[in-house]
Amino acid sequence: MFSSVLLLLAAAVSPALATVYVTAPVATTSWAAGQQQTVSWKDDGTAPSLANFGPSKVSVYVGSQTQQTMVQAIVASVDLSTTSSIVFTPDASTGQNGQYYFIRFESLSFKDPNNPAYPALAFSSKYTMTGMTGTFTADELAQISAAANSGSATATSAASAQTSAAASATSTKMTSVKASGTSSAASGSSTAKAASSGNGASTVPISALTCVAGVAVAVFSAMLM
Repeated sequence: MFSSVLLLLAAAVSPALATVYVTAPVATTSWAAGQQQTVSWKDDGTAPSLANFGPSKVSVYVGSQTQQTMVQAIVASVDLSTTSSIVFTPDASTGQNGQYYFIRFESLSFKDPNNPAYPALAFSSKYTMTGMTGTFTADELAQISAAANSGSATATSAASAQTSAAASATSTKMTSVKASGTSSAASGSSTAKAASSGNGASTVPISALTCVAGVAVAVFSAMLM
């Protein structure tokens, strides 16, 4: 296995950079190990552009919001502004079957405007691997378990908020119940969708990065739940 990268939850997060939108893999993607697969992306039309993001390291990771491990390097450097896809062969020995994997982009030249000491990062959604022959280390299993528990907690919180809003609405007048209930349901649905959605990419702002014992740390996107 490759070395781990510790990512610690920062106290405050600035608005995420919007630039790398991953079109493959997405949450519904299932790739077979040992067969050529394609990672693809596009510019979402929001600043900064892919030209700003520029040359980047691309790798396969597993992990949670608070800790991640690189399991396979894809390419040491590719210019995201002049290339729109990479073909690679997933290594079956790097892990187990399941929806545990995601692609991480690390810019080699672009720095977060809010914190130029660190490179910009972007993530795909989690996707499924089949035909895997390896086993995860104890640390990787702990990270994956933490990610699953975090995702369940988020979904439960969203459902509880929706239920609470609906209960509150029933105590108002009938006309208010209809308006408030509709609004609450829409809000709850949006929250639940955000908690479970995995399409596209989420870029971690470098203002959320700090450094611990020389290791870069960042907030892991909720998009990966």
